[in-house]
Amino acid sequence: MKKLINNPADVLVESLRGVALAHPELSVDLDNHVITRATPKAQGKVAVVSGGGSGHEPLHGGYVGVGMLDAAVAGEVFTSPTPDRVQVATKAVDRGAGVLHIVKNYTGDVLNFEMAAELAAMEGIEVGTVIVDDDVAVQDSLYTAGRRGVGLTVLLEKLVGAAAEEGQDLAAVVELAKRINGQGRSMGMALTSCTVPAAGKPTFDLPDDQMEIGIGIHGEPGRHREPLAPAADIARQLVEPILADLDVAGPAIVMLNGMGGSPLIELYLMYGEVAALLEKAGVQIARNLVGDYITSLDMAGCSLTVLKADDELLRLWDAPVNTPGLRWGA
Repeated sequence: MKKLINNPADVLVESLRGVALAHPELSVDLDNHVITRATPKAQGKVAVVSGGGSGHEPLHGGYVGVGMLDAAVAGEVFTSPTPDRVQVATKAVDRGAGVLHIVKNYTGDVLNFEMAAELAAMEGIEVGTVIVDDDVAVQDSLYTAGRRGVGLTVLLEKLVGAAAEEGQDLAAVVELAKRINGQGRSMGMALTSCTVPAAGKPTFDLPDDQMEIGIGIHGEPGRHREPLAPAADIARQLVEPILADLDVAGPAIVMLNGMGGSPLIELYLMYGEVAALLEKAGVQIARNLVGDYITSLDMAGCSLTVLKADDELLRLWDAPVNTPGLRWGA
């Protein structure tokens, strides 16, 4: 294992310490592994909280800031944050108008955020929740009942964060979040495994001449394994399952995401391939992201997310955002 670390047991806390030093606009609670805005939003606005296991950076901590999240809770690598820490984050950012929890559909995350919401309710904080389950690759996996929550989480945090920033109430923000979840789908693939620091070896074995189609962001098995193919064929295997699952014809927000170990030159090449296929299928790419936005440590590979958009979603997308991971118009 070759990694820029000290003791594998200290990776999360030492990384969070670096975040605090690099971003004075953020406040980092090293005891509870919670990142919040150093300057809270105005009283009377809905707060937005997300989180999950570490190893997916910039998700979630990189999206704390104006126009996105108010707080992110970091679990250990690929491990859900505990309910008490989610509750700490929820209480810290509540501005009197309720808090939205954005939860990826992994059993530990769902249970722990649910318990945290119950703890918050006991303190008089109203919590709404959306479960993100956009992965079309598999119905159930090692960590989920139902579809996994993957790339759509990034787009949802941006759009819902903008709605909360402009003052929409909790009921409206929850409804928007659920609508977005229903209109977006994702599909991923891997060229290599990833290596969890505490494990010290790859999560799974993937020969150099093979690839995994439908991989999860923790290295969960996908739909199938097959010989390595040209980018055009890989693009087809990402696009076709999405189109088969949801009618996304018309305007869309599209993200071609790197899994952490693939260079941008390859990601832009892949974007060119998927864009051509989507446009041929009647998808009008109104907005896009290309880069590493939700990763799996050092895994090489990529994922595609397509969100069916309308004028309202495009307006929220264009709203100013100022976070370490996304920034425009601010």
